[in-house]
Amino acid sequence: MNTFRAAVVITPTGPDSIEVVDVPVRAPEYGQVRVAVAAASVNPVDLAVSSGFFHEVGVISGDAAVGVGMDFAGTVVESGAGVDLEPGTRVAGVLTGFGNATGAYADEVVVQVDAVAVVPEQLDLVAASTVAINALAAEQILDLLGEPRPGADRLLVTGAAGVVGGYLLVLGRRRGWDVTGLARSTDEEFIRGLGAGFLDQPEGGWPAVVDAAAMHEAALALVRDGGRWVGVMPGGAPAAERGISVDVVDSHADDRLGSLLELAAAGVLPIRVEGTFPLDRVADAQKAAAKPGGRGRWVITP
Repeated sequence: MNTFRAAVVITPTGPDSIEVVDVPVRAPEYGQVRVAVAAASVNPVDLAVSSGFFHEVGVISGDAAVGVGMDFAGTVVESGAGVDLEPGTRVAGVLTGFGNATGAYADEVVVQVDAVAVVPEQLDLVAASTVAINALAAEQILDLLGEPRPGADRLLVTGAAGVVGGYLLVLGRRRGWDVTGLARSTDEEFIRGLGAGFLDQPEGGWPAVVDAAAMHEAALALVRDGGRWVGVMPGGAPAAERGISVDVVDSHADDRLGSLLELAAAGVLPIRVEGTFPLDRVADAQKAAAKPGGRGRWVITP
C-alpha cells in the first residue's frame, strides 16, 4: 500500500508530543485535488493544537489522532473529477477546521479545489506557504469588523509586527481604516513602512481593536464603550462588556486567496520567513516558532 508521512498528535502536551506517522495515500474525489506539499508554515494556531489548548476548550473533542498544520504550498499531483488543475501546477491552500486526521505538516494533502489557488510565478513555494491562512485571517477579521464608520474609523492592531498583524495593517488601510499598530519600539520602522501609525505602549479609547497578539482582556480594555473587538484565537474570546461587540475569527478558505497571493508576489503584503525545517524535525520547528520575538514564520519542508 502506498503511504505518505504526516505529523499528528494523539496526547497533546507540546511539540515533543507530535508524531510523524505513515498514512495511506488517498485519491482525490469529485471536486478535490491531491497536492505534494513543498512547504507548510508553522502558525500559532498549530502550537495550540499540539499543546492541547483546543482540546481543553472543547474545540477538538475525542482522543483520535489529530493532524497538525493549516496552510501549505506545493504542486498538484492528481485532480479529481470536475477539477481542471493539471499535474505540476503550483498551488497554495488551507486546511481549515480542527480535528482533521491529517494536516499540512505532511508529504501531501487532499483538499477541495476551492481551498487552493495558483501561486504566481514570481513567488516561491516556501514564501507562498506563509500567506494563505494568515492573509485570509486578516481579510476575514476585517469582514467581522465591518466597514469603518465616520468618526469611528480608527483601528488598533495589537501584535502588529507579526504576520497576521502586518497583513492587517496593509489590508485594513486598503479598506479605508486609519490603522495604528501596537508593537515593540524596535518594530516602528517596519510598521510605519506599511503606512500605519505606531504605538509601543497601550492606549485606550479605540473604536475598534484587532487583537492579533492574543492579549484578550488587556486588549478589550483598549476598546471604547460600544466599540468593536476581534480576536484570533478560537475559544479564547473575553466576555463582552461595556456594549463592546466581541468576535473571534474562524479562518477558512475563500475565493480571495488568489488575489492575496498576487499581492504577496507584488510585494504589497510582506513576506517574512525565519527559516525551514524538514518534517522529521517538526518538534524543533514548533519550538523555534514558540520563541518570543519572532516576526516571520518558520516553515516545514517535507
